[in-house]
Amino acid sequence: MSTLVEVQDLCKTFDVSAPWLERTLERKPRQFVHAVDGVSFAIARGRTLALVGESGCGKSTVARLLVGLYGPTRGSVRFDGQETGPLLKSAEAPKLRRRMQMIFQDPYASLNPRWRVRDIVAEPLREHGILRDRGALQVRVGELLRQVGLAPADASKFPHQFSGGQRQRISIARALATQPEFLVCDEPTSALDVSVQAQVLNIMKDLQREQGLTYLFISHNLAVVRHVSDDVGVMYLGRLVELAPKKTLFAMPRHPYTRMLLDAIPDIHMTGRARTPVQGEVPNPLNPPSGCAFHPRCPHANARCGAERPQLIPREGVQVACHAVEEGRI
Repeated sequence: MSTLVEVQDLCKTFDVSAPWLERTLERKPRQFVHAVDGVSFAIARGRTLALVGESGCGKSTVARLLVGLYGPTRGSVRFDGQETGPLLKSAEAPKLRRRMQMIFQDPYASLNPRWRVRDIVAEPLREHGILRDRGALQVRVGELLRQVGLAPADASKFPHQFSGGQRQRISIARALATQPEFLVCDEPTSALDVSVQAQVLNIMKDLQREQGLTYLFISHNLAVVRHVSDDVGVMYLGRLVELAPKKTLFAMPRHPYTRMLLDAIPDIHMTGRARTPVQGEVPNPLNPPSGCAFHPRCPHANARCGAERPQLIPREGVQVACHAVEEGRI
């Protein structure tokens, strides 16, 4: 199976310093947040990689780096064998943008409230010069709405006339307008009711099957991830700590942080197994811990964990960044 997206040592640092005058008067140093800190992964064509982790771990920053909304501080993103950084600055950028699209988290904020649905869905078609004739646009918009479970007659309505789930379907229709190969989905169902989430996720899975789409799916909901993904990457404070096929990760998590995340899921089968909620707080990203970023919360941490940063090492088809796993202490 060929690789469509390849990310190598991706980093993004944000300058969050106080204004110059305030820093000068109060003698404050400049401050930086390493939102994404050396992330590497690959997504095969037609597969779904899910990124999970607590809020603020850098998942959404990875999404924006992949589609070119942010430029990386270091590292590279390759799409279909070509590095996207130089491409997005060249005349080839529109071609690349047609092939990768993004679905945003909040369907209430990502649709223009003053535009009718037909204009929202037709915008990428006009922008990329795919269709210009009004009749052809109307037909294509009707087809796209039908693909996501809406009626062509809905094209004349405004976003406020739809529920949250229907609005997210309109966002998906807009993303599909350019016939992309790769969709970056940044928590596309987190703002929706649970029953509506299932409908939207099933539509996305059906579209993937029919059109051979490749997804990067970002979520903090492990039940959603279990439903949609093929592979799962677990992020903590800007770094990948575990990368594994979905079945392996849910059946036998290796990293202590992954185990804690899975243990925190409510047990609907009432098996009586002891459950451990995720302990402690996420450290301040302005002042991250030395060594392994997870060591202050980890029950298996030792002196090495506090001093040396673990690397993502392949072990039995799984990649884990953990000294305790490497040394066989878990």
